[in-house]
Amino acid sequence: MARGGVGGNGEYEHHIVGVRARIVGSGNMDYSLEDYSAIQTQNLVPLVMAAATRFEPTVLSNFQSQRTRLIGKTTELNEWFEISRLVIWAKPVAVEYPQ
Repeated sequence: MARGGVGGNGEYEHHIVGVRARIVGSGNMDYSLEDYSAIQTQNLVPLVMAAATRFEPTVLSNFQSQRTRLIGKTTELNEWFEISRLVIWAKPVAVEYPQ
């Protein structure tokens, strides 16, 4: 019997295809997607931060995992950022793995 479903407590396998962030700052934002055990990792295209514009760039990805975290960091001294919006495009592809 499947644990998932509407209102269930199961965890779906998700396919993440894109990340869009509204970030204002100075420097480069390095992105990566990682599952919670750090077994799978995908480095994404770095985002060059600048003053606010009307465009929010979408960073494409191809990552599939049950639990995923988005890691964003700067690497240089005196870089700063402010995140005001974060959109992750993900689609459930499986309810559970067979045992």
